[in-house]
Amino acid sequence: MKDTLKSVGEDVVSELTKLTPGDVALSDIIGYITTFGKNLLIAVVVYFVGRFLIKYAIKAFQLMAVKREMAPSLATFLHSLISISLNLLLAITIVGIMGIDTSSFLAVFASAGVAVGMALSGTLQNFAGGVLILILKPYKVGDRIEAQGYAGVVKEILIFHTVLTTPDNQNIIIPNGPLANGSLINSTAATTRRVDIDVEVAYGTKTDDVRKVLNHIIETDERVIKDTADLAPVIPMTTMGASSIIFQLRLWGKSEDYWNLKFDLTEKIYQELTAAGIEIPFQQMDVHLIK
Repeated sequence: MKDTLKSVGEDVVSELTKLTPGDVALSDIIGYITTFGKNLLIAVVVYFVGRFLIKYAIKAFQLMAVKREMAPSLATFLHSLISISLNLLLAITIVGIMGIDTSSFLAVFASAGVAVGMALSGTLQNFAGGVLILILKPYKVGDRIEAQGYAGVVKEILIFHTVLTTPDNQNIIIPNGPLANGSLINSTAATTRRVDIDVEVAYGTKTDDVRKVLNHIIETDERVIKDTADLAPVIPMTTMGASSIIFQLRLWGKSEDYWNLKFDLTEKIYQELTAAGIEIPFQQMDVHLIK
């Protein structure tokens, strides 16, 4: 057995020593072409399979966006982001299959990402805030919100900022970063809202007379919710002030009726109390002179 292996080894060495430099170069070229052709074939197959999978993934995302009623601006952005990311991943994979070192590409992309991130840190924060707002939906177009010292109706929700419209028809542009990370009040998120109106009357006024007038105002206004026990109107006497006693009319109405209901009832309260002879006092001070 040892003699046989020794003989085979000697024959191989003998044949290799007979090869000329030209034969070695030709052998290397043939081997390179064979390897390159095999890698190219695999790369082509991976490309077509990858394109099919990317197309399928994008269609699945589009169906999900429609089903979840995703905001158009967010859906468009995510569609582009998914498409670019998957195609870039496919390109890097094909380059790796072809035998090209991809570490340099990854290093360039990483360096570019760090540089862009540092240069656009504020913009990226607003972008991330916009994505969170569009996904979590703390408010939507048409809601009335108060945030960052401003109040208004939401006109547009974009990727980087939100546009509010004030009652006097001014546009306020607020970056999404602070909106996503800060506190805000959404006045129209619920379907109902409580209206509180303070009613001041003079000392000596009978409380039953005040409640009679206020209950009449409530009963004659159809916008006031009266048929739900949890939302039934109440009229507590809340304060004994320096020159008046104060009742608070607490009632519920639809969110869209809040301001009109508050303004209309305030005027009605003044008219009805005056008609009933109930005094609405001015701010006053009693001064006692001691000799």
